[in-house]
Amino acid sequence: MPYSTVSAQRPNADINITPLVDVMLVLLIIFMVTMPILSHPITVNLPQARPDPPKITVEPIALRIDGAGQVFWNGAPTPVAALQQMMRAEVQRDPAHPPTLQIDSSDDAEYEVLAKVLAAARNADMERIGFVQDAR
Repeated sequence: MPYSTVSAQRPNADINITPLVDVMLVLLIIFMVTMPILSHPITVNLPQARPDPPKITVEPIALRIDGAGQVFWNGAPTPVAALQQMMRAEVQRDPAHPPTLQIDSSDDAEYEVLAKVLAAARNADMERIGFVQDAR
């Protein structure tokens, strides 16, 4: 019999989480009620669509890099050192409508040549650069 009296006197080691859940639910309700009060609208002036947008077509620049490292500007062979000057001239021709640079790199082209072309485009402030692949 002394065994049963000892076990009855041990403290309960279980955590009572009911008060914790009650506090969390009250906090959740408080946050849900106060959140709409704390939000402030921000006005943003968005551009409006025109019924007849102007049709401005700028021919893209086709730049091809072959396996030998040769660069072709719209089909004409061009040295890599001259690319930045040519790109800057194209961008400055009409800064409001910059041309698109379409780069077609051969599968066996050196990455160094492509990196130089991309650096020249960045330094010439070209904003629209795309990579294309001709089905040859």
